[in-house]
Amino acid sequence: MPPCTAQNCAPKKGADARRIKICIVDDQDVFAAIGEEGFERLVAASYRQVPGDEVLSQLYPKDDLAGAEQRLRDFLIFRFGGPPRYIEQRGHPRLRMRHAPFAVDSTARDHWMLLMGRAMEEAGLPDEVKQTLAAYFESSAAAMINRQ
Repeated sequence: MPPCTAQNCAPKKGADARRIKICIVDDQDVFAAIGEEGFERLVAASYRQVPGDEVLSQLYPKDDLAGAEQRLRDFLIFRFGGPPRYIEQRGHPRLRMRHAPFAVDSTARDHWMLLMGRAMEEAGLPDEVKQTLAAYFESSAAAMINRQ
């Protein structure tokens, strides 16, 4: 991970903005920062929660939870600067199209974000990586909503 420099740091919002800066990790630097192992911890921690979630457990196919976990892990690794296994195996991500068969509403989005937030904590990711991933997850999860 690159060190915090004037080019990749931004003032923190709030009362202490003049004294505190937060480091920003570019999307393509996330893989370099946490490696395949970091993504494995993150996605495994997320999927461990799915069967116990009253909303998401209904959306994920019980007979392919391991497959869904692998696809998300491979996608995130590719998306954040790692090897292109996802693209090699599945082609263009087409996330909205791939999620269209599932009833994703704002409640499902909120549950997915909650589980992913917990997973980022459990995986022990650096704060600057969590910030970068959280921003991506926020926008992507909102884009997956396909039902009112």
